[in-house]
Amino acid sequence: MNHRTTVIKTGLAMIAALTLSTGVQADGVKSINEAYLEDVRAGRISIEGDHAAVTELILKRNIPIPYSYISELMASPNAFGSGPACIVCHSSNDPAQSYRGLDLSTCDGIKLGSTEAPARPLFVAGQDPKREILGRRLRNNRMPLGISFDVDHGSDAIKTVEVWITDGAQNDENFKTAVLPLFNTESVFGPDTPACSDCHMSNEEPPSFHELDLTSYEGIMLGADSVAKGVDKATKVIIPGHPEQSGVFQHLTEDRMPPGIDPSEDRDHPNTQILFAWIKQGAQCR
Repeated sequence: MNHRTTVIKTGLAMIAALTLSTGVQADGVKSINEAYLEDVRAGRISIEGDHAAVTELILKRNIPIPYSYISELMASPNAFGSGPACIVCHSSNDPAQSYRGLDLSTCDGIKLGSTEAPARPLFVAGQDPKREILGRRLRNNRMPLGISFDVDHGSDAIKTVEVWITDGAQNDENFKTAVLPLFNTESVFGPDTPACSDCHMSNEEPPSFHELDLTSYEGIMLGADSVAKGVDKATKVIIPGHPEQSGVFQHLTEDRMPPGIDPSEDRDHPNTQILFAWIKQGAQCR
């Protein structure tokens, strides 16, 4: 059994021991254990594998996640996918000692976030962190898919996209001659990489991933998943004036963690879901 599996199963055993042994409450309300057993006997759940166990035993029942488990995740290699433990690179608020002055070795450090300018929190306690910094870094692969971790984040091509978004993301001559060609030319954002439009060429999936069309201004501004979610609810990938909030810019500049992780690694790892649940529950330090 590898270490990652051990971390998951240890956490499940710990949480299950705290919850599934609960008896009937004095007011007659069903305990978590009774509700779980009732669901099993009624055939409402079928648990096969770590993912299903986490979903059925913890997430659907909103089991309180103890910080002690989150602390173990931050200190464990391979906890969120193949790679070193988070605290190897992020264990101090001192930027001279820890990347981005980020301390993931304590609860207060996790909630504080990075201290090196621009200092910012990783998430908002009590809210879904999926699109916040922590959520993006654990789930979103840098684009183009498979690009090496050490490729420059501030290349001329990326800066051109950043300036265009900062200036309002207009459909002007600069966009037509300097920006749009970047999305339609291979090896622009990294050596030996496909053009963005090789994977994102229409608002239909298949063939275009996430129904994202990067071949035209209209397609870019429409955003992703416009068919699945509806045009009015499509995920905007460009926020005029705000490159740091724009999905396109985020994917071009933010590497997925742990550093160097293979893009094929599960984006919704069970431990990632448990971490997200802890945050949504308020990120309690107990």
